[in-house]
Amino acid sequence: MAVHSKIYLQAKRNYREGLWNEERLRTLVAAGRLTAAEFEEITGVPYADVT
Repeated sequence: MAVHSKIYLQAKRNYREGLWNEERLRTLVAAGRLTAAEFEEITGVPYADVT
């Protein structure tokens, strides 16, 4: 079983239900609360650090 960050399940659920969008998840990655791999797993979109 993969080990995920503490916020992973909440992020996955909120994204699936339309409560959070990709930009919100990108913010979580930038803050270090979600990994880029988790972002890609949730959204199906490659994470690119836009700075």
